[in-house]
Amino acid sequence: MDNAARIAQFENMTQADPTNEMAYFSLGKAYAQAERFADAAKSYLRCIELVPDMSKAYQLAGEMLAQAGDAPRAITVLTQGHTIAAGKGDLMPKTAIAKLLKDLGSPVPNEPHNPTTATAKTNNLDSTGPIPPGMIRCHQSGKLGTPLPKPPFRGHLGQWIAQHITAETWNTWIGQGTKVINELRLDLSRDKDQETYDQHMREFLNIDDNALAQSKTQ
Repeated sequence: MDNAARIAQFENMTQADPTNEMAYFSLGKAYAQAERFADAAKSYLRCIELVPDMSKAYQLAGEMLAQAGDAPRAITVLTQGHTIAAGKGDLMPKTAIAKLLKDLGSPVPNEPHNPTTATAKTNNLDSTGPIPPGMIRCHQSGKLGTPLPKPPFRGHLGQWIAQHITAETWNTWIGQGTKVINELRLDLSRDKDQETYDQHMREFLNIDDNALAQSKTQ
């Protein structure tokens, strides 16, 4: 599916369900790939309206605003996002937002003392320290969580998901995947519909083809 078709698909999803934050998130990514930066920023900002603590959406909205030439608003959004990410212990978005702010010549906010976040860091739940036994760091969220008891399906992709995606993130995808099936009226017995579903899954889980290829050689 080319990017224009993907944009149309995601636009239809947002029209069918204006509260589907992940449809707006995917639409933002598709707009960004088409270099429609202002439209991408608008989609990510809609995600923030729907889920005010989605730190990744702040990161991408700020990045798109900067690409669109609106540096002042980008700084405002990124500063808010850094506070959100720091408060939640979202390490990967927080690090990315800090770099974007520095690139824009804006100071990175000091992190307020948050007992919950401090406890999480002490327990290595959201740091880059050693991973406690029985946990994995999620490729999608950057957080530690419970591994899946077994691969969700056969093949290399299923094995990769079991090794890199936490059960918490996978369960979130199952809910989003149900929306994808219902809103796009997919019949998973048809190869084309299964491919559409798989593409949405890969985008939600942030699965990179290069990462999959590298893991095959390890």
